[in-house]
Amino acid sequence: MRKSTAPARAAAPAGADDAIVVRPVRRADLDQVIDIDATVTGLEKRKYWASVFRRYGSAERAEQQFLVALQGGRVVGFIIGEVRDWEFGSPPCGWVFAIDVDPRARLGGIGTRLLQAISERFRSAGVRQLRTLLALDNTLILSFFRSQGMMAGPLISLEMDLD
Repeated sequence: MRKSTAPARAAAPAGADDAIVVRPVRRADLDQVIDIDATVTGLEKRKYWASVFRRYGSAERAEQQFLVALQGGRVVGFIIGEVRDWEFGSPPCGWVFAIDVDPRARLGGIGTRLLQAISERFRSAGVRQLRTLLALDNTLILSFFRSQGMMAGPLISLEMDLD
């Protein structure tokens, strides 16, 4: 994977158009989602994001959600998740597997709005529990989820090298 060569865009200026709007992703949003991810990870994963959009971008199923936050008409964050049934012996629950906010737009409540929006959609799909997994050393996202009231759950992640 390569680092994004897209020019950095300035954050939306504060003012009348700074209201945050959360809605399902559209095909036209994908380049901005890719730019945010590339800014944060240092990798442009265009094929990956095209695949994620094909799977989660239809907004037809309440069990699958790909939402974006817009500020000043520009995508400044996204969240993706789905309802999973009975995996790991767990009753159906909502799983968030991706959330990010443009670093220039952080601390403005965008992540909170995204998490609230996906939580509402999961509740509408009939689940009452929200889960996620994250790297132990990702203190930024760990701090965010803890600030939202999330805490360690009943599952532990196990892994092994296959080589």
